[in-house]
Amino acid sequence: MSSELNAGGRAGTGTAGTGESQPDATSDIDLLRAHADGAPHAFAELIRRHNDHLWQTAARVCYTPEDAADALQEALLSAHRNAGSFRAESGVRTWLHRIVVNACLDRIRRNRARPALFLPPEVWPEISDNSDDYGRVDISIVLERALFQLPPDQRAAVVAVDVEGYSVADAAEMLGVPVGTVKSRCARARQRLKTELDSLYAEGNQM
Repeated sequence: MSSELNAGGRAGTGTAGTGESQPDATSDIDLLRAHADGAPHAFAELIRRHNDHLWQTAARVCYTPEDAADALQEALLSAHRNAGSFRAESGVRTWLHRIVVNACLDRIRRNRARPALFLPPEVWPEISDNSDDYGRVDISIVLERALFQLPPDQRAAVVAVDVEGYSVADAAEMLGVPVGTVKSRCARARQRLKTELDSLYAEGNQM
């Protein structure tokens, strides 16, 4: 698959074949079906279209960039091998999103045996009650820290709904769970986030 992905990464440069730029109007479903039928570069073009979104999803669900990269690679390999199982009951992007999230959650479960979790200082800032510097820490870093305190299933749900802006119904479809499950996970996640953020701003940690 790597050679296919490399070829797809160059597709937008207009160097393939004739050397002329040829915009591809082929639908995602047609590309996936073409790949399942053996077309050599169809999957690479499909991933080129959605790679940024899939990477952001993996980065938000996994704890580290390294795990996100590994989970994304595992997800793309799975999608590559199982394209023939796609039944068009959802959009291709939704199908890919679900595979990526599941790969991330699987990797998190496998990593639970690790004795410690290392994250760089800019992600887990040192909090000091007597320091004024914390007041200048960007709010996105604070929120990222709070998100990583959540259980993986809750984080995946709240990222899909509150960070990426999907509807609850769309998030449920992407995650492969009932709408009510997404609602309850989001509700629990929001409460935990509020508790975590309140504790960060308490007693001298106010921004």
